[in-house]
Amino acid sequence: MSTDGVPERTGNNLDPWYANYAERAAGFAASEVRALFAVASRPEVVSLAGGMPFVSALPQDLITSSMDRVMREQGPTALQYGGGAGIPALREHILDVMSLEGIRGASVDDVVTSTGSQQALDFVAKLFLDPGDVVLAEAPSYVGALGVFRSYQASVVHVATDDDGLIPEALRETIGFLRSQGRRIKFLYTIPNFHNPAGVTLSAERRPEILEICRQNEILVLEDNPYGLLHFGEPAPNALRSMDPEGVIYLGSFSKTLAPGFRVGWALAPHAIREKLILAAESAVLSPSSFSQLVVAEYLSTADWRGQIDTFRGVYRERKDAMIEALGEYLPQLRWTNPNGGFYVWVTMPDVLDSKQMLPRAVRELVAYTPGTAFFADGRGRHAMRLSYCYPTPEAIRLGIRRLATVINGELDLLDTFAGTGTLQLPAKPGIESAPPSDLK
Repeated sequence: MSTDGVPERTGNNLDPWYANYAERAAGFAASEVRALFAVASRPEVVSLAGGMPFVSALPQDLITSSMDRVMREQGPTALQYGGGAGIPALREHILDVMSLEGIRGASVDDVVTSTGSQQALDFVAKLFLDPGDVVLAEAPSYVGALGVFRSYQASVVHVATDDDGLIPEALRETIGFLRSQGRRIKFLYTIPNFHNPAGVTLSAERRPEILEICRQNEILVLEDNPYGLLHFGEPAPNALRSMDPEGVIYLGSFSKTLAPGFRVGWALAPHAIREKLILAAESAVLSPSSFSQLVVAEYLSTADWRGQIDTFRGVYRERKDAMIEALGEYLPQLRWTNPNGGFYVWVTMPDVLDSKQMLPRAVRELVAYTPGTAFFADGRGRHAMRLSYCYPTPEAIRLGIRRLATVINGELDLLDTFAGTGTLQLPAKPGIESAPPSDLK
């Protein structure tokens, strides 16, 4: 404290304003995915890291013609502010999109558009989370969501999953454990379809049970569904929101089924929550981009968007098949998920390996992936990695897996030779990495 009663500011050599930040700023940190983009953008590196859609599969004339029509016919509106809930014409189309996943009977007034579903996720967190609150999330979970929850000083507690998605009994046990500790659970965050990063889908049998557990415990469900229409065979089961309109907030996005550059997503929420989401949007950005919304609405009005989604399915199916085949050929000693849609394969290695420590050596071999630790809030995941097949060509995927095999097999050989590890085994627990309630903190 200075002599005049004004607190002294104490910073550091890198940031003189360090001491002035709010406490919640301590939760801001560059994700491991973001840190990879500079490396992965080098042309000689095969990137199996980022989940970038293959937008080249989208005919440019479909987009340019929509842009031209919007500017010719609605130019002044497109360049002006809009309402906080978004443009009604687009929200009408969003209802059509969601009907493909069993969501019917919703009103245009229940939909709030956003700058990508990531912004809607941030708004929900802002509305519900106080410091110390608990968010339940699958083990593993989407790195972007973990960053949002961390920024609002919430604690993420992971719930065990397997090849059929979130395990109901694990959810029930985790809730009971947290309640016995006096912890306050605000919502369950889940990606039920073609999960990021695990690639698994919550089975139809488990969905009503998960919802019933949350209803019994008065826990809101936040359903994040950017990949649901990108199935390779049978469609995913109906959305959780279709089964419980009052207990689920549904997040959707055009980033994976159209293009991420438009940054158009949405939330479908119960009416009272919807009103608060609009207030949060108006406080943050006044309104989402009118231009982007009108272009997307025009595209949905005039183009064969269902046929284009089917084209994307074919592209991603071919690339997923190339990855699974290459893993079987070059790394048969590992274990991986085999998704029926989406962008990602989750790979489990012997527990003596550390995917984060191994990444620099992989980059030297000109291949990149995302370490499993990026997808856990508690430091787990070191012997796992997420591989993305959405962007590279099938040929590049095979090359990348071959290079990855060189790194992994080299590491195993070194450990076996110099560390005396003997026969290296995969972790004994089947399915996706998880933690029992007794291990929660």
